[in-house]
Amino acid sequence: MKKFKFLLSILMILGLMMAGCSSQDNGGEKKAGDGDSNTIKIGAIYNLTGGQASLDQPSLNAFQLAAEEINAAGGINGMQIEVISVDGKSEPATTTSAVQELVDVKKVKVLAGLSDSTFVLASGPIAQKAGIPFITSGATAPEIPDQVGDYMFLSPFGDNIQAFAAADFALNDLQADTVWVLTDTSTDYTLGLAKFFKERYTAKGGKILLEDKYNGASDMDFSAQITKLKNLPEKPKVLFVSAQPDKCGLVVKQLRDLGVDTPVVGGDGYDTPDLVSLGGVPQTNDTYFTTHVSLGNTDAGVTTFVEAYKKKFNKEPENAFAALAYDTMYLIADAVKRAGSDDSTAIRDALQKTEGFKGVTGTISYQDGQRVPLKSVTIMKVNNGEFEFVKEVLPN
Repeated sequence: MKKFKFLLSILMILGLMMAGCSSQDNGGEKKAGDGDSNTIKIGAIYNLTGGQASLDQPSLNAFQLAAEEINAAGGINGMQIEVISVDGKSEPATTTSAVQELVDVKKVKVLAGLSDSTFVLASGPIAQKAGIPFITSGATAPEIPDQVGDYMFLSPFGDNIQAFAAADFALNDLQADTVWVLTDTSTDYTLGLAKFFKERYTAKGGKILLEDKYNGASDMDFSAQITKLKNLPEKPKVLFVSAQPDKCGLVVKQLRDLGVDTPVVGGDGYDTPDLVSLGGVPQTNDTYFTTHVSLGNTDAGVTTFVEAYKKKFNKEPENAFAALAYDTMYLIADAVKRAGSDDSTAIRDALQKTEGFKGVTGTISYQDGQRVPLKSVTIMKVNNGEFEFVKEVLPN
């Protein structure tokens, strides 16, 4: 009997303790699953390995840097940013799975990243279906928002704008009225860039002497295409090579090694250290490319970003894609602040109303329902392994 009373007393004490704990949870603490009102989860999908890594690793560095700066300044409406990053591994299927994880498992409120249109088109519909705003910091196909949906935004200009700038530069600055066009057929980016270049170049009076192609997913030897170029009865005055960052240097090197010294023009996929490391010095001399900003610009916004990046990572930003990602984080923070909450739909609506947002890579406005900003294009030249500023233009 004494044992029974003792056990009963113990059970009563435990019951009172549990009741007290339950009362504290309901009255003063958040229930499990309610989330942390002091944190906003922002997903970062970048290809940190594979062919896109030279663009995406600097992008993630800068994206995280911007988040740290915002948090140090007090966060957004009292919320601290938590960046959750997953590696897409430069594989569309893996990128799609990574976005699925960020949306369904990590429960991010906003998604940003990627520097290539093919990967965005593969993974963007997942965020769209879930109602999660997705801002690509580096993909440039202007059709992306319409193809994915109303939760999809671009931080950079579209390929039409940079291709028009490249065509105008070839015709007006290089005085090149004939061109050879070589296109990587394996990606949406390279196909679209070449299409817009040809459209502008021929409309302005330029003549395409030969078009050729290769498969960037597998080809490493471009001697067959270069031989056809060399056998042309009329030699083109400029070469437009629409290539990805892991192949542009190889193409330029093989052109030079086979005796072709004609100026080469390309898009922002050339804005990578891989251009010189794979292409060589001086083989990459007389190569020009369009991009989003010159990191040697003395503008206060550019120099502040460059110095912050150097302080954090002990090196200068590798390319303009880092600056784009930095801008993208601040663009998100601006939208969240204006939305007044971390509700994904409210953030999307605030993004759509963005006007006059000033970043390192230019001013972003989404006007007339568009979700691609109209921004100026920077043209760079490779000289003995260094990228030199040539000019900044806004094609009309």
